[in-house]
Amino acid sequence: MSQVNIAAALLMIVLALLAALHFYWGLGGRWPGHDDRSLVEMVVGRTRDMKAPNFWACLFVTGALLMAAFLVAVHGGAVELPLPDWARVIVRVGFWTAFAVFAGRGIAGFVPAAFRYAEGTPFVQLNLLYYSPLCLAIAAGFVAVHFAAKIAS
Repeated sequence: MSQVNIAAALLMIVLALLAALHFYWGLGGRWPGHDDRSLVEMVVGRTRDMKAPNFWACLFVTGALLMAAFLVAVHGGAVELPLPDWARVIVRVGFWTAFAVFAGRGIAGFVPAAFRYAEGTPFVQLNLLYYSPLCLAIAAGFVAVHFAAKIAS
């Protein structure tokens, strides 16, 4: 397996695991909490009614994460598709858009005002220790996939 495929495979696994977790929540799973309120306090911070996101919201995030994994596979060269030039542009734009979403989310976690609504919940500490660093690591993974693909080509 080439460098590009290893980098892409690792990032695709992380994205697929996150997609599976969101799908689990959509089906009613409440880990790492034990009910809606505890899940919201740990994963979201706060919602108006302290209910976990519904099936459709979770399904949307699941689909977005799986699409990001697909874009990594194509952009990174792990999957070869005979795409016309215009489709390759769409893949490239999607790839860098996904990078920007993860980078932005990662940085936002270290901006106190961004998650002020969640003050007093376990989410604040979990976000600083895990969620935001994970998003930044995923963003770095996108960059690694890109440069590995450049080196390989």
